[in-house]
Amino acid sequence: MSVWLPSAPCTPRACVEATGSATAVPRAVLRLAAVLVVVATGVVLLPLGGRIPAEPVRRWCRAIVRAAGVRVRITGPAVPTGGLLIVANHISWLDIPLLAAVRPARMLAKSEIRQWPVAGPLAARGGVLFIERDRLRALPDTVARIAGLLRDGAAVVAFPEGSTWCGRAQGHFRRAVFQAALDAGVPVQPVHIHYRLAGGVASTAPAFVGNDSLLASLWRVASARGLVAEVEVRPTLAPGSHPDRRELARAAQGGLHSQGARASVPAHADV
Repeated sequence: MSVWLPSAPCTPRACVEATGSATAVPRAVLRLAAVLVVVATGVVLLPLGGRIPAEPVRRWCRAIVRAAGVRVRITGPAVPTGGLLIVANHISWLDIPLLAAVRPARMLAKSEIRQWPVAGPLAARGGVLFIERDRLRALPDTVARIAGLLRDGAAVVAFPEGSTWCGRAQGHFRRAVFQAALDAGVPVQPVHIHYRLAGGVASTAPAFVGNDSLLASLWRVASARGLVAEVEVRPTLAPGSHPDRRELARAAQGGLHSQGARASVPAHADV
């Protein structure tokens, strides 16, 4: 199995809680319609690409999540400018707009997404970097490409677990992508994402795992009440602070479980 092709044991039946009821149907329909409107607005502006300032992109990404009925809470320091590798745990399709709300960036994604109807072409036009996870020989070229973008001052988002997990369980960070940060001499920014209900109880409703379909996941999120997405920006790992990719990956994942960042000053209020 390729280092790009790990799998998670999480499945919708075993891990994901049911949401909504018959009374939630009108609310879910309205939310999904709102998501479509917000996404369509971004699609219209997509040809402008990098000419759109970062702040409107952040606001648009937060609007996607809010349109789905999910409150957004981002805490921690502001992320650095310049070349930056952003790494995070992976639970849901919501993770992507949430991280773009922290800092707009080029996303790494599995090459299969390119074949998805509608979403695939949009992802390609939006600058997503597709990874052929089942081709180990393509790994050095992929790492070199990422390193080149980082040297040029771009931010790149990676989910080093290589697969989505339900949030109660998690995978290990794969090391390969961290080599790009080492080669480019740029910092690594760990970000921790988790989902809760308004009362603070952890929720697996947003998880997009196993053989779950995107439509089923969208409906589950839109049907839920009181979902909160918490995005914790953790301390940045400076260039040269770790000798190799193994130690860098270990430090990045360890940073997601440290308790010190919980006391950090919010970078954004609840949205």
